[in-house]
Amino acid sequence: MNGLRRVAVFSGSSGGNRPIYMQWAEKLGYAVAERGLALVYGGSSVGLMGQVARAALSRSAEVIGVIPEAIHRHVAPQPGVRLEVVADMHVRKARMYALADAFIALPGGIGTWEEILEVFTWLQLGYHQKPVALLNICGFYDPLLAMLDHAVSEGFLKEAHRRQLLVSQSCNEVFSLLEDFRPSEVQKW
Repeated sequence: MNGLRRVAVFSGSSGGNRPIYMQWAEKLGYAVAERGLALVYGGSSVGLMGQVARAALSRSAEVIGVIPEAIHRHVAPQPGVRLEVVADMHVRKARMYALADAFIALPGGIGTWEEILEVFTWLQLGYHQKPVALLNICGFYDPLLAMLDHAVSEGFLKEAHRRQLLVSQSCNEVFSLLEDFRPSEVQKW
């Protein structure tokens, strides 16, 4: 799979208000396993995080959870996960980045947005050349995409960099996009 061995999934520690989000987390977990990939995720057993991990584990995928110590004290670990307990969120993100060959965001709140936007920023700055994708379930990320398009029109984001953020509404397509990804040759400065 074009050098992809491990995919990091950023997602909500909540299941959201609509059952479809949990259904898609499960589909994504199955898709990771069916492609022979390992899942890297936030280490929780709850919400979309727990669902994607359970689904991947149910299909015999390797699942690596990276969880900050402060959160680990409050959330039960997901059985079967190779869990790494780290000092804080900064260490968690750095570790997840180091482990993963690509990144996908499911719906989630500010933590999910911050994580996916940080790796997208690093891609724009040339710190890495790993693909970054949104699984845009039911148009969840449409407002964010509109904001990014607005940043392009206002001259704060180059169109070539905006196009590097992969967006799909299907598991099969998101993995095709990850496989076919080529980083932009446009420099930030």
